[in-house]
Amino acid sequence: MTFDPTGRTTAVPAQDAPISTPVWSAPVQRHRTSTVIWASLGIVVGALAVLLVLVYMATFLGAAAVGICLVLALIPLTLVILAVRWVDRWEPEPHPALWFAFLWGAGVSVVSALVFDLGVQIYAAASGTGPGGDFLSAVVQAPLVEEAAKGFGLLLLFWVIRAQFNGPIDGLVYAAVIAAGFAFSENIQYFGVAMLEGGLGTLGVTFLLRGVLSPFAHVLFTACTGFALGLAARRATGSGYIGTVLIGFVAAVLLHALWNGAFFVLTTDGSLLGYYLLVQVPMFLGAILTVVLLRRHEEKLTVQRLGDYAAVGWFTPAEVQMLATGHGRRQALAWAHAQPTSRRLAMQRFIVDAARLASVRHRLIAAQAKPVRAATAGVSPDQAEETRLLGLLMADRAEILN
Repeated sequence: MTFDPTGRTTAVPAQDAPISTPVWSAPVQRHRTSTVIWASLGIVVGALAVLLVLVYMATFLGAAAVGICLVLALIPLTLVILAVRWVDRWEPEPHPALWFAFLWGAGVSVVSALVFDLGVQIYAAASGTGPGGDFLSAVVQAPLVEEAAKGFGLLLLFWVIRAQFNGPIDGLVYAAVIAAGFAFSENIQYFGVAMLEGGLGTLGVTFLLRGVLSPFAHVLFTACTGFALGLAARRATGSGYIGTVLIGFVAAVLLHALWNGAFFVLTTDGSLLGYYLLVQVPMFLGAILTVVLLRRHEEKLTVQRLGDYAAVGWFTPAEVQMLATGHGRRQALAWAHAQPTSRRLAMQRFIVDAARLASVRHRLIAAQAKPVRAATAGVSPDQAEETRLLGLLMADRAEILN
């Protein structure tokens, strides 16, 4: 199918395209009604959970302490969010999904961990076995329960916005936001307890350890699950999802247990700083390197996949360079900045929709490379999403040229 600026479409023989030739339809709705409903419901539930967490903390910390510690917890949260924005620049995720991710981490995940811990304490008291000990709680219970709660939020996002969950970077972004929310609420509690038990001195040490030295700790743990889920979204089918995600979850739990265990043991003999410099810093640097390489891979993939569409007439070569390279995007956005608002917003949508289209096409190619188990009738979800995005892109282009 080739695009004619006059609005006509011309069929291209199917064998000329590596995959089935897309069929353009009239512009479609940008936001599905079902997605909007689920997003609204999820945000409301998450906000109520966050409110419940704050009320719970205020009962034993006091409202004033919670207010002070909330402001302090905003500092490491801001660092994480700025880092997430940098990672998410290539293909920005929908804002409602990001809000849900944050509220899930700050509210639902924290409530789940608190309820589970309460259940363990009640069971221990009723059975007469006594508590398992702080070390066991920190190294076994906390990593399993917290990573499971955060990971389930990732799965919910994957199920609801499957068509926009395009790869490892998407998984990393959502995982980071969920983890940032969880750490935000957890920091309020830790800061508050430190202030009440030891005064400003203890609060300062706790803020240094959690807000300065390890603001990305939870992000690093949960990123393992998000990365695995992103890989599954792009490559796996059927039971392959389960295995891939489980591997990521296990890695998240082990990293979390390693951090908690080292923190628990080494704070007693003053070796924590050495552990942090020799183990945690290299891990964080490795994570940064991984993200940089993933972003470069995404750029190459976008150039290649949009080039497939250019070969059958959907884009011009100049448009591919504009949409799929950092330099081209910067030039396009600089041009759009001087245009009317409607044209500027259309250019932003044009760039984002093109990146999503490239990811969808990559999944379609990966699906075609797998053995066909049984003939299926109708259009697959990715084919439907491809058609939808092509319609949106044509509408974006018309708005820009208008």
